[in-house]
Amino acid sequence: MSLQRSSDMPSPKRLIYSHIAERGTVSKAELLERYSMTSSTLTRLLEEMVSEKLIEASGFGPSSGGRRPILYETNPHYGYFFGLEISRFSSTLGFFDVRMNPMSLTRWRMDEAMTPERVVDHASAMMKAILNDHRIDPSQVVGVGIGAVGPLDRERGIIVKPRYFSSPGWVNVPICRMIEEKTGFPAELENGANAALMGEQWAMRSAKPLHMLYVHAGVGLRSAMMSYGQIIHGSLDMEGAIGQMIIQTDGPRLNEDGNFGALEAFASVQALERMAQSRVKINGGDWAGRLQVPPDRIRYELLLQELRQNNSHVEEMFRQAASYLGIGLANMINMFHPETVVLGGALINSYDRFYDTAIGVARKNVYYYPEYEPVFTKGELREDAVATGAALMMWKKMPV
Repeated sequence: MSLQRSSDMPSPKRLIYSHIAERGTVSKAELLERYSMTSSTLTRLLEEMVSEKLIEASGFGPSSGGRRPILYETNPHYGYFFGLEISRFSSTLGFFDVRMNPMSLTRWRMDEAMTPERVVDHASAMMKAILNDHRIDPSQVVGVGIGAVGPLDRERGIIVKPRYFSSPGWVNVPICRMIEEKTGFPAELENGANAALMGEQWAMRSAKPLHMLYVHAGVGLRSAMMSYGQIIHGSLDMEGAIGQMIIQTDGPRLNEDGNFGALEAFASVQALERMAQSRVKINGGDWAGRLQVPPDRIRYELLLQELRQNNSHVEEMFRQAASYLGIGLANMINMFHPETVVLGGALINSYDRFYDTAIGVARKNVYYYPEYEPVFTKGELREDAVATGAALMMWKKMPV
């Protein structure tokens, strides 16, 4: 199956197909009510789509006095999609049918051995195994969507220079070309935050959110925005720019090329590690003895262990970091006014009080509160959001 770029103006056939896919099952009467076309034109399009096996009749709807209407739904076996997340801590490969049902989701750790070449080899081997397990011919795969940590060159399919990868080699990586050469499947690249937001909006489609903000708080800070259901792309693909939001003019900076007083220096995994290392060096005491590691070797996993043991010093650091994140969220919300704010990442998902504190501070600093207040959520897909959104990107480009 060849992959084509969808045009800016979807065809009537694409519009009908997308509506059926989003709703699950739809009758002809519902389609006539929604789209401006004659009954005969719609009948012809539906018959054409059935003959092409894009859609199929799924039974009959309730009668309003006459014949029971035929219900249509997408054919789940028309095509298949891979979604590949490439991140700092772990990566995920998802396999989906046309209805975006996950048929397989596999996650692996991104350790020092996971160079770009190793990731491509590993993902390619898993793709072959998945297709064999499900007895699906490779010709039925529409493509591979890739959601990766930025910065990126999306048009050329290149991961430019991400920070904090454990393995070497993640500089100017032509990831799309590497995947295509290894698998034979078309590949397209999107930054992970955008992919996650696409996936979450699809999962929430019954609520019809159109204006959304996604913030990932982990090793770094990443964000994505959606307006009228469309991802907002800037002139540069810098999903981590939210981390450079200045919230304290005379504050520290996390990296030599970062801003002083930037949000990432107060509300990220690395910021918490550095804060803990500094406090132990300065204060020492019982806490330092309990950790049983030199200050420079304090890592996030150790801080989580201390949280589970109700270490008040660590709880206070997490509370402060969450408060700073809440201020950053309020700044973005006041600028964009989204309906829904989705929060993800290690800091959000590994400690509930972090999430509760962050959204509490954000609410108090939202302009027009309580008259205006967005819905805050951890999302429906969570750690599977990037892989799902990456696959969905390819679904939207599938020729119909």
